[in-house]
Amino acid sequence: MPSAVKPPQTLYDKVFLDHIVEEKEDGTVLLYIDRHLVHEVTSPQAFEGLRNASRRVRRPDCTLATVDHNIPTSSRKTLTTTDKFIDEVDSRIQCVTLEDNVKAFDLTYFGLDDKRQGIVHIIGPEQGFTLPGTTVVCGDSHTSTHGAFGALAFGIGTSEVEHVLATQTIITRRSKNMKVQVDGELLPGVSSKDIILHVIGIIGTAGGTGAVIEFCGSAIRGLSMEARMSICNMAIEGGARAGMVAPDQTTIDYLKGRPLAPKVDSPEWKKAVNYWLGLKSDEDAKFDIEVFVDSKDIAPTVSWGTSPQDVVPITGVVPGPDDFQDETKKDACRRALKYMGLTAGTPMQEIVLDKVFIGSCTNARIEDLRAAARVVNGKKVASNIKRAMIVPGSGLVKRQAEAEGLDKIFSDAGFEWREAGCSMCLGMNPDILSPGERCASTSNRNFEGRQGAGGRTHLMSPVMAAAAAIVGNLADVRKLAPPNASAAKGSPKIELDAHVEDISSDEDLERIADAPVDPVSHPSGAIPSTAPAAMAKFETLRGYAAPMDIANIDTDAIIPKQFLKTIKRSGLGSALFHAWRFEAGSDKENPDFVLNQSPYRSSKILVCTGPNFGCGSSREHAPWALLDFGIKCIIAPSYGDIFFNNTFKNGMLPIQIPDQAALEKIAADAREGKEIEVDLVNQVIRNADGQELAKFEVEEFRKHCLINGLDDIGLTMGSVDKIEKHEARRTREWPWLDGSGYLARHGKGPVKVEAAAVPKTNRGEVLKEPLEW
Repeated sequence: MPSAVKPPQTLYDKVFLDHIVEEKEDGTVLLYIDRHLVHEVTSPQAFEGLRNASRRVRRPDCTLATVDHNIPTSSRKTLTTTDKFIDEVDSRIQCVTLEDNVKAFDLTYFGLDDKRQGIVHIIGPEQGFTLPGTTVVCGDSHTSTHGAFGALAFGIGTSEVEHVLATQTIITRRSKNMKVQVDGELLPGVSSKDIILHVIGIIGTAGGTGAVIEFCGSAIRGLSMEARMSICNMAIEGGARAGMVAPDQTTIDYLKGRPLAPKVDSPEWKKAVNYWLGLKSDEDAKFDIEVFVDSKDIAPTVSWGTSPQDVVPITGVVPGPDDFQDETKKDACRRALKYMGLTAGTPMQEIVLDKVFIGSCTNARIEDLRAAARVVNGKKVASNIKRAMIVPGSGLVKRQAEAEGLDKIFSDAGFEWREAGCSMCLGMNPDILSPGERCASTSNRNFEGRQGAGGRTHLMSPVMAAAAAIVGNLADVRKLAPPNASAAKGSPKIELDAHVEDISSDEDLERIADAPVDPVSHPSGAIPSTAPAAMAKFETLRGYAAPMDIANIDTDAIIPKQFLKTIKRSGLGSALFHAWRFEAGSDKENPDFVLNQSPYRSSKILVCTGPNFGCGSSREHAPWALLDFGIKCIIAPSYGDIFFNNTFKNGMLPIQIPDQAALEKIAADAREGKEIEVDLVNQVIRNADGQELAKFEVEEFRKHCLINGLDDIGLTMGSVDKIEKHEARRTREWPWLDGSGYLARHGKGPVKVEAAAVPKTNRGEVLKEPLEW
């Protein structure tokens, strides 16, 4: 009997299928995770959850930790300990807590005193921790960066961080396939950042919702690995779960000699390369969504508003509400113009700046710095620029730049040369904008308050930011620098020592891999218990519903980043919608905001008539803040993927009502201050009189978990035999993912720790037998 012919598959399909541990009839998948990156902001509550359940990290060899979001980027010449170096109390606590946790759980860690420390999405690739065909997760939405290697990489919430630490798996579902094909040769001054800003301008911030984007076409194939990373980094800004680029010879050349990649010319390397080069979409593979872009249509691009989709060519003008057909977009434009302090019709090149920031996980690699340096070489920062900053993405990038003399070029021009970190990308550290200040930024988000409360952000490429610093306004780099100022195509080959530590023996490799130096567990009694008891059941919810008629409510708006400096899940309700609830720079309530009005102060439900609620960051602090305020249910037409998932992990119910007429019926009752009832068991929303307003759909597995208050990790432990079976296959078929070619642990090969099965019921009792998920 002939064997069944495999249907044509996309790159995403192939990687996803290779990592399925178990799949249920309803489409719920237990997916194995090869690489887990950890930082200080989204991990403390996850580690505390492990402690409270007496669980250990299942695969320490698959986890790499660093500090990046909170840390100052000032000189570290006086650094002795993290505790003494970081002045800001909350930031210091988060960073010290991570240091305690990596010691207690024996994890590889790049701390402030390590030259390999840097932004989490830059150190992974430069160390060879990121490899093609792997699954990569991190408690950070820009994990999509790693998809440039043909990896399936996506951000997760803190509850999922804990789940991966304990089980090395994640519970998920298949995504849609989306193709963005960019063909042709890039025009002068155009870089990968311009490509992705242009694409997001076309599809919008919700265009990729529910999908994984494969970037392809001749323009993408012509990019360096670093340029591909910049594109995949911002796939999340187009609403996608992840972005991917098929591996090719450019990928292979980048990985040669990386410390945590297989050794070149070894049997593992040869087997790996053969596997990696086979990871590409079949010619007749089907995509659910297809977008085609001609490179000649892409100009140097800048953002004008408060969303990454608010972009125009630098030669354009600030748009106005009349430039949009949809009323929701008209309203969004009015709001953005007011916040940005701009007038419709103003030429973009006449917008005066206060600060310039070149850095972030999007654009702080060595190619980015080289390209910017070519623009500013021999010039001076404009006198009206209060501050111009260059922040390398890692300590190794900084060292390479200094070896090439780039730091001197920047310093002579009037830029500040900083240490590695996230810096002004998100303003969680001392590098922030003051209210009203306008910044040219190479980062990835221009949300309200993203770089500091009241700060105004314009997104652009490194060469465009460099040009803006010299001119003092938003500027067209093509007027200031030769055509080769772009780093998008034909960039110089990256010197290997820009990214790797010298290795001359197996002992060197083991020394690198066995960080931290002190691998002995140190249980920390100083960390307060923050993990919640088992989730309460969610069956029926009745209460006031607060109406919000706003589109694209992002996680920065739900809870600004300055309130993320906590190691607890609780106490965040006072920060909910802080910039909207309170007048700028004060604790005085804004009486016009709905949650400051009666009866909505006691709301249990939010009704949002605008699409894409919860877009943006992976921060689980957003649902924590809503829940702490008392809101257990959100009703909206659509959601950001990660936020949608995070709500379920906290016993909350996000209801999707795409039918605008039905949604308006619910919103009308909410506006009248009437209670509504959400019946999850019967999947119906009723008014205060018991009359049906709308029906809704919930995935069966998620509904089952909510109604029964079930713990995801406890459920997954019922499938530990299947996890072990996958790990055996993994070692057999992809040996470079563990063993001597990866993280040698004390000369004993890979480390695997069996996780304890401690599932709990809604009342908190320990069950005798693990539950099946």
